[in-house]
Amino acid sequence: MKIKYAEIQNFRKLQSVRLDLASETTVFVGANNSGKTSAILALRRFLVDPRRFDVKDFTLSHWKEINKVGKKWIEAVGQEDPIDGDETFWIKVCPSLDVWLDVEVNEVHHVRHLIPTLDWAGGLLGVRLVFCPKSVKDLRNEFAVAGRNARKLVTDAGDDGADLKIWPTTLSEFIERRLLSQFERRSYLLDPANLQDPEKGLARPQELLAESEPLDVAPFEGLIRIDDIPAHRGFSDVGDTTRTSGEHNPNDVSGRTNAYRLSEQLRSYYSRHLDPTDGIPESSDLDALKAIKVAQDQFDEKLREGFSAALNELEDLGYPGVTDPKVTISSRIRPAESLNHASAVQYDVANSDDDKDSGLIRLPEQYIGLGYQNLISMVFRLMSFRDAWMQVGKAARTLESGSLTDIAPEPIHLVMVEEPEAHLHAQVQQVFIRKAHHVLRKHENLGKSPMFSTQLVVSTHSSHIAHESDFASLRYFRRLPAGEAARIPISSVVNLSEVFGPDRQTARFVARYLKTTHCDLFFADAAILVEGPAERMLIPHFIRNSYQDLHKRYVTLLEIGGSHAHRLRSLIEKLHLPTLIVTDLDPAENKKGQPITIPARGKGHITRNAVLRYWLPHIKDLDKLLDLPFENKVDQLDSLFSVRVAYQAPVMITLNDNEAEAIATTFEDALVIENLDVFKTLKGKGLVKKFRDAITSSDNVQTLSKELRKALADGQKAAFALDILFMDQATEVRAPTYIAEGLSWLQTHLETTKVERLSTEHLEADHDG
Repeated sequence: MKIKYAEIQNFRKLQSVRLDLASETTVFVGANNSGKTSAILALRRFLVDPRRFDVKDFTLSHWKEINKVGKKWIEAVGQEDPIDGDETFWIKVCPSLDVWLDVEVNEVHHVRHLIPTLDWAGGLLGVRLVFCPKSVKDLRNEFAVAGRNARKLVTDAGDDGADLKIWPTTLSEFIERRLLSQFERRSYLLDPANLQDPEKGLARPQELLAESEPLDVAPFEGLIRIDDIPAHRGFSDVGDTTRTSGEHNPNDVSGRTNAYRLSEQLRSYYSRHLDPTDGIPESSDLDALKAIKVAQDQFDEKLREGFSAALNELEDLGYPGVTDPKVTISSRIRPAESLNHASAVQYDVANSDDDKDSGLIRLPEQYIGLGYQNLISMVFRLMSFRDAWMQVGKAARTLESGSLTDIAPEPIHLVMVEEPEAHLHAQVQQVFIRKAHHVLRKHENLGKSPMFSTQLVVSTHSSHIAHESDFASLRYFRRLPAGEAARIPISSVVNLSEVFGPDRQTARFVARYLKTTHCDLFFADAAILVEGPAERMLIPHFIRNSYQDLHKRYVTLLEIGGSHAHRLRSLIEKLHLPTLIVTDLDPAENKKGQPITIPARGKGHITRNAVLRYWLPHIKDLDKLLDLPFENKVDQLDSLFSVRVAYQAPVMITLNDNEAEAIATTFEDALVIENLDVFKTLKGKGLVKKFRDAITSSDNVQTLSKELRKALADGQKAAFALDILFMDQATEVRAPTYIAEGLSWLQTHLETTKVERLSTEHLEADHDG
């Protein structure tokens, strides 16, 4: 049994999304403010503690409808119950979570209370959790009374009350103050036959039938155990005086603690699983109990000796008398209290061989680096979650009606970790995501056993964690602009395991490519795909010097040859990531497709470049490519997402007072052709020298083109790019026209999308509609 899907509705930016949960580890990726944290919070609110719901958790696009209903409620006071704002309305606009379980027939005893029909024979079972009004009638009546009173006060104030805003002016204001008293979490059964696939990254949850009744039992009690590690883990170093250490509650054996220092976690773990003085003693506790008894007796004796003089002095005063109780000092040793200090956990510091007699050096945990604290703390918390679930040690039994009773572990363990990368360097981040699920399964009853499922959900901003994760486990959160699917910006979720459909070869190539490049494609505002190392090194240089607005944006640059770049098309389009493709003409003869060095118009030449032929602009004729207007090099899929291709275009240059058209075919010769004045005097070796000699020895553009191709035949392009970066005249080198046009387009495109997003920000604070 496992959680197959979780569909979130009306929760913050997540108006309607599906989270496909992998069998082991699911990783949420996406740019900032794309909804990753909201997804974790929604799972936490619905499955752990609905009392943490806040009015700001409601999707803001619904407040206009809610406030319209509130206005009608006030106007309808004294009339029959208004039709507007019934229970069906609230279920549609309130936050909800649909949990779909994949259940085998032999596991039916766990889910008999969730089976919707008698003909169910295994497979999917669904439950909808809704945070909605406890009683729509009570909510309507209380708001109507409060709203009419507020209006009356404003009216009675006359002109003096014209600018007054007396609570509640709207239904949303009323709910903000009365949320927890008026709202509750309810659960309803869903029909697996009505489950629909998402469309364009947006879920299509089924509508509840009008006669649907809420369940009178907690649907997942005894079925799903939920643990989580939030992003704010409260670490500090020795110089941090602002943090206060939480006091340990020895009676708290829940296994969940708000303390994040390892010493505090150890105390909680000891109390729950190991403390021999707590709970029901076992045979394995006898030795420890004997040791505690001996220590307590010895300590009591020391106390009696120490207090004897003071007690004797009391007796000299006539107290205690014959009928008075005698004062006795007695101690109580609790092992857990021995861990209740800041240095309970220490780290050994290795001595040199020459210093063996100086004793072992130890430091308290707050003296160790924050990254080390974070890693150890997270791993220990995962171990604690696992052992609490598997009821290791004392947690295995409880006292019920005076007898020992075993408690069966839940069949599903859902663990959520927010942003584990905090304070961790790249390699440690990768170690954590690689080992986390293994730690959660390291128990004799787990491992590969199908009886219990462990599903780990991680949200991250780290490209290192995304790189180490299985490509099929990634869920990409994409920002949607206002007006595309809602009146405010919302998010959709892309299941990357489904991006390429049945094309396994392309899927395998992309997964392997992303592994080798270690790119941050899933967190960027835009992407630039380039042909080779020279473009990869020099395009960032051009951006820094000439495109300041673009330099401020989060743009990732990927080096991928023209023969493979088109394989990324499905991924780019699914991510809706604005992309500039910088590629080469790659001219060839039409008949045999043999590459040519000098392209010419009117010769029937074609391009061999797969991007130009099969992606954008989907043209193979060289003459058409050379004359293609700017707008035909752009493919706009929506208002915030376009792809543009940039390839070598004809330019007019002057050489020895002769002006002629030059057609470059690579980045390097295009760079030289458009920077002749710089390169003809540039000092250097390798390609720099060959290019200088080609310029000075050529009489015309055609000769220059041939000499440049000859130089490139055996030249080191990466070394050439490095020479450009290190020379004094680096800032004088202009980007070739085709690249300059592409970078200008990308800068303008991102600025346009930025303005469009900012123009809708006021809606996110407008609860009045």
